[in-house]
Amino acid sequence: MAKNLLIVESPAKAKTIEGILGKNFEVKSCYGHIRDLQKSDMGIDIANNFRPTYIVPPEKTKVVNELKNLAKKAEEVWLASDEDREGESISWHLAEVLKLNPKTTKRIVFHEITKPAIEKAVQNPRTIDMNLVDAQQARRVLDRIVGFELSPVLWRKIGQQGGLSAGRVQSVAVKLIAEKEREINNFKPENSFKIEASLAATDINSKTVSFKAEGNKYNNAEDAEQFLKSCFGAKYSVKDIQVKPGKRTPAAPFITSTLQQEASRKLGYGVSKTMLLAQKLYESGKITYMRTDSVNLSETAMNDIKSQIINTYGNKYFQPRKYKTKNESAQEAHEAIRPTYMQNISAGNPELNKLYDLIWKRTIACQMADAELEKTIAKIKISTNLPTGQAGNEELTASGEVIKFDGFLKVYFESTDDDETENDESRLPNLTIGQLLNFNEMTATEKFTKHSARYTEASLVKKLEELGIGRPSTYAPVISTIIKRNYVEKKDKEGVKRKYAILKLKNDSIEKITAHEITGTEKSKLFPTDLGLVVTDFLNQHFEKVMDYSFTANIEEEFDEIAEGKMKWNTMVGDFYGPFHSGVEHTLETAERAVGERQLGTDQETGKPITARMGKYGPMVQLGASDDEEKPRFAKLKSTQSIETITLDEALDLFKLPLALGSHEGLEVSVNIGRYGPYVKWGEQFISIPKGEDLMEVDLNRAIEIINAKQVEDAPIGYYNEKPITKGKGRFGPFIKWNDLFINVPRAYHFDTLTQKDCNELIEKKLEKEANRFIQQWPEEKIAIENGRWGAFIRFGKKMMKITGSGANGKYTPEELSKINLEEVKKMIVAQEPKAFDKKTKKKKK
Repeated sequence: MAKNLLIVESPAKAKTIEGILGKNFEVKSCYGHIRDLQKSDMGIDIANNFRPTYIVPPEKTKVVNELKNLAKKAEEVWLASDEDREGESISWHLAEVLKLNPKTTKRIVFHEITKPAIEKAVQNPRTIDMNLVDAQQARRVLDRIVGFELSPVLWRKIGQQGGLSAGRVQSVAVKLIAEKEREINNFKPENSFKIEASLAATDINSKTVSFKAEGNKYNNAEDAEQFLKSCFGAKYSVKDIQVKPGKRTPAAPFITSTLQQEASRKLGYGVSKTMLLAQKLYESGKITYMRTDSVNLSETAMNDIKSQIINTYGNKYFQPRKYKTKNESAQEAHEAIRPTYMQNISAGNPELNKLYDLIWKRTIACQMADAELEKTIAKIKISTNLPTGQAGNEELTASGEVIKFDGFLKVYFESTDDDETENDESRLPNLTIGQLLNFNEMTATEKFTKHSARYTEASLVKKLEELGIGRPSTYAPVISTIIKRNYVEKKDKEGVKRKYAILKLKNDSIEKITAHEITGTEKSKLFPTDLGLVVTDFLNQHFEKVMDYSFTANIEEEFDEIAEGKMKWNTMVGDFYGPFHSGVEHTLETAERAVGERQLGTDQETGKPITARMGKYGPMVQLGASDDEEKPRFAKLKSTQSIETITLDEALDLFKLPLALGSHEGLEVSVNIGRYGPYVKWGEQFISIPKGEDLMEVDLNRAIEIINAKQVEDAPIGYYNEKPITKGKGRFGPFIKWNDLFINVPRAYHFDTLTQKDCNELIEKKLEKEANRFIQQWPEEKIAIENGRWGAFIRFGKKMMKITGSGANGKYTPEELSKINLEEVKKMIVAQEPKAFDKKTKKKKK
């Protein structure tokens, strides 16, 4: 038995560190948080200075018991969770549960998992920093209070099937996305005409080099055409040349938010994927800690980077730099995200290599020389034989840029969030003042102003960071939550075809051309749902302070003050709670139900009003008023439609549904919109219409094609125990279906060419898993006893609950659990949730 027990969060991290420390240390993982606030009754004693009640959840019981046993046997227990506030909190919870003294228990922190860093940490232990623990506890308590008190308000005043929730940071994030969407909806594009001439000059090698020069913009086609006419027979000469030196400077090394942004732009990764891969890189010792808002680099790292640059690129490419952290209270790690050893140019793992390469290049580039540029601007004079005033005062401008020394650009160039970045700068031929130029053609092209870009996950993180809302450890969970809650959708938007005009001057003749472009295409952008808009408006109206960006940022600053020991955590929570709780009570008493209703107009046939609003199952349109004698009609909105933008004509189209198309093989065929989108109904069978296809354009022939395709898809691909096996693709990916059992098909199998052997393997594995999963089941009661990772537990509906009490010789054995009766299990549930079955009874009465 090792003398020392060292506890970290993850098994991967434990394995790496145990290999470094050797036989005197046993390194074990606690698998993240081991305790959390009790879920029933908020878990916070408001009257007793906001004292939290923590519990060990059922799924963590086994790991906690294992750590308790190991701690008793060890001579000394060391706590080595991550060095941010969340990590400090985990260490404190471990100390509490394992009955360790937080004032004497050794706590070690490190920025990287390397032999020197771990050994140095062990030589310089500290104790648990209770200020950091209190800061994290304040965040957890405050967020629980906001969620626990605001969510019931939403249930009462907005409703919806499924629980609504509100959160201190998540609601503000949704507000940002909602405001952006409304800004875009209200945007009116303005057109203008851009003048561009194609000219040519002879360079020093006697070669003719073509280049472009731009003129003024004109607000309408008439003025643009008048200008082109004034250029009939014009001569073009160089009036002036300016050569300006310039430079580009490398970006700072990565912090959490900039890594998330750049991984999104360059690799197309979502925020959660980036953090998952970064965690793996950190735990395997490849990079420094990945949750940080510091751009600092250690002296050791600086020397390592210097050696790599000089050895690979030469002395002239090295330029040492010290970056200053913008956030004065940078509280996460104390160093930027960088490779632990710069000589490792690969992570040695295909899954991790792309992100590692991005981090490696950004780190190298930040200590490299500036890129030196040279920008040339030439003014082109237009002279004609026309009278003064019609032409002669106009000029064209040609510009070009060349890189004289690439510097850091040899390795890395930072991307931007702009959807369409125009960069037409190129090298100009060598020009001299007074030089006559050859004229090829000139165009006046219609251009339209563009609305600001919708948020991507990465640009939302950037905005939250700019506003001082959230911290490195919170960005990914916030975005995941608002998407999961159906307040926001991450999706692509198809562009629309748009005409634009081109006037082309060539050979003293103007040709008028009508061209087309696709505009408005967006990929992986964040769109607010109608539910998100309604909830945002309601919270804005009744909880203005909670939704205020500055107030939310000030809360973060108060957390920082708690972490620095300048403020008591429960005082801070108390100052917030008083006015907040009063606002909740006032809103419950006085606020009207919110449905986001919008009047669209009147149906000419019936004279009844048509409105768009939120219904029980989502956004819908209503024909008629609720107090009419005749019951109103309702129609569900398409997934591409919104309460805020749907037109009267589009709403009237929805009331044509279900739309009968005819019959096929003696059964009626129609189209309609259901809970999961548009579908074809054939007899009693419902078949989804392919994504992106407008159901109003589906005729009988197309409906039959969809029906036939479904029949081919549903045709058996094999049999198991004489029952058919079919395959398909659902919300969670490809699957096979057998005997009403849906079985996911892992990537290891080639879905398109599944064999009978593959199907047999998948079904047998699933049957084995299901057989081992349940010890006992009572489906009608939605109660089961299941085998879990940390031992048996009770599943009650969607909840996981502890098995309490004991068997004949202490803990229940699987055999005893297989014979225990339903009433005993219900008693265990009631002991943990007293009102569990009361709620069921109330629902039946309704």
